[in-house]
Amino acid sequence: MTTKERHSAQKKSAQKKRRQRAVRRRWTAIIAIAVGVVLLLCLYTNTVRNRTLDTTEAYSIGNEDTATDFSNFALQSLSAEGDDLVASDSEYGDDLISLSSDTEHALLFNIDDSEPIYAHGIYDKVYPASLTKIMTAIVCFENSSMDVTVTMQEEDFELDEEAQESELDVGDTLTMEDLMKLLLVYSANEAAMAIARTVGGSVDAFVEMMNEKAQELGMTGTNFVNPTGLHDDNHYTTPYDIYLMLNAAYEIPEFSQYSSVDSIEVSVTGTEGDSTFTEESTDEFLTGIYSLPQNVTIMASKTGTTDEAGSCLSLIVQNDYGVNYCAVITGALDKDSLYGDMINLLSLVNTSDSDNTDSESVSSTS
Repeated sequence: MTTKERHSAQKKSAQKKRRQRAVRRRWTAIIAIAVGVVLLLCLYTNTVRNRTLDTTEAYSIGNEDTATDFSNFALQSLSAEGDDLVASDSEYGDDLISLSSDTEHALLFNIDDSEPIYAHGIYDKVYPASLTKIMTAIVCFENSSMDVTVTMQEEDFELDEEAQESELDVGDTLTMEDLMKLLLVYSANEAAMAIARTVGGSVDAFVEMMNEKAQELGMTGTNFVNPTGLHDDNHYTTPYDIYLMLNAAYEIPEFSQYSSVDSIEVSVTGTEGDSTFTEESTDEFLTGIYSLPQNVTIMASKTGTTDEAGSCLSLIVQNDYGVNYCAVITGALDKDSLYGDMINLLSLVNTSDSDNTDSESVSSTS
């Protein structure tokens, strides 16, 4: 069987599994609704009769918005490590590149010298999509061994039908390491749910851990409500906070190791025995669909896409002189715009350090 035929078979298998899970979820929902109706009828019969409803106080839905105006952001005093963070105005280097659309926000920071190169709307509220999984990974790395084994459960697949899923199925057992690879390389949403359930004891408890870590990192414009990044109006961040998050993740060696490869092979023990499957990176620089500027190497990567967030990409790259940069773009209208603008942004990284580095430079190609 050729590679193309194998990938086609794997895709069909994954689609079949998704359809089967969708049928199971529909029947579960029907049964739950039926049980709920019976319980409500019982409740009405036994408790509502002979009681008076108090209508003196109107019902209202509160819409608490804890976001702050970051247009005049000043870098907070976080800790000793705060001295190493990049401080920047919301707009910086406007004449260096032009973005494809008004919906885009972007930054490029020299993280070795703590200097901004480019910034556009970096304190504006944005939806992060699967860039969220950077924080999911951080919390997992800090609170779990990669040797832990996890068995996939039905609740891990209770996702939107459009949500990206791998070939995993209910009852499959695999290591936390392979789940993390699926999370960071293929952006598998069921992997995020299984990680959250396992590490936090519950998804809700894990999300609390995510928000606590965000506050620890100084991500004052961020609020997480899930470990996947699937859209919720109250799940948001800022491009600057994405930098803070990715900068922290880059300090974890396994994060870079997992998130900078073009594909992964995952080993699974299922109901029919042991098997493996391969998933490609969602970063189309890594898979070769788009080409990086010459002498730029990706050290860590995470993509994200939803209708509301647009196309997003966050990278740690190294330039021809061995200097590390963080690059973030959110809100692109499509992949061509995203990768085209990122290429323009990354083209700046080999122009600012040649005068400040030794003649022995680190040379790398992609």
